[in-house]
Amino acid sequence: MTSTRERQRAAARARLEKEMAERAARARKRRQLQAAIGSGVALLLVAAGTVWLVTSLGDDKKDTPGTVAGASQCAWIEIPADQRSPETKDVGLPPVQVPNTGTQTLTIDTSLGPITAKVDLAATPCTAASFRHLAEKKALDNSKCHRLVSEGIQVLQCGDPSVTGSGWKETDGTGGPAYRFAEENLPTDKRPAYPEGVIAMAKSSQPSSTGSQFFIVYGDSELDPSYTVLGTITSGMDIVKQVGAAGHDNAFAQQAGGGHPKKEIVIKSMSLA
Repeated sequence: MTSTRERQRAAARARLEKEMAERAARARKRRQLQAAIGSGVALLLVAAGTVWLVTSLGDDKKDTPGTVAGASQCAWIEIPADQRSPETKDVGLPPVQVPNTGTQTLTIDTSLGPITAKVDLAATPCTAASFRHLAEKKALDNSKCHRLVSEGIQVLQCGDPSVTGSGWKETDGTGGPAYRFAEENLPTDKRPAYPEGVIAMAKSSQPSSTGSQFFIVYGDSELDPSYTVLGTITSGMDIVKQVGAAGHDNAFAQQAGGGHPKKEIVIKSMSLA
């Protein structure tokens, strides 16, 4: 027969084995739970990373809707057909998206020699794009500079595509392309606003009325700073000064002042590159 002591030892071993089995079971559960939590966290991290990547890529695509780096959007205002005059020259519209970095050289080949100007695309992206378009369409080829002002301000005005041939007409200075656009690079903090050597855009008294007409300043001129400064003349100022020195016929004396230049100057061709 089994003694009392042996029965006690057997019962103790049984309790110990049961306790060890329970501990092992609890340890397995802990490991399983930790593994499940670790897998869940990893999945969450992967999911979060995926969402971040997709969002980032999406943000890159919609960073600036409709534009790309180094480009600007231009709003061209097309003149309705029933509001155009015989002096309006339809050459279509320039591109909407245009470059806005770097500088380019505007070259105006005239009957008296070439005139060049430095154009900053960052300051006048749309005006530069308009000039490039007009040059490519040969819109101003064979047009004459039609107005000279030598009193108060000193400017030579050109860019009316309808001023061609010999002689002058009452409509000189009323022509332009079949579109208009907003002014840029206004010298509101400069004195004088338009110093000698500046090439700027002519316009009416209304905003967003810039077209193809421009003027070259051959003597410091204090004008209202509402005219786009396109660039700075780099060569050919002597040509403009020759025209200025020859004077004008006072044809515009009762209007904006000045008149047709007595020394004729014709734009043979133009380029911006």
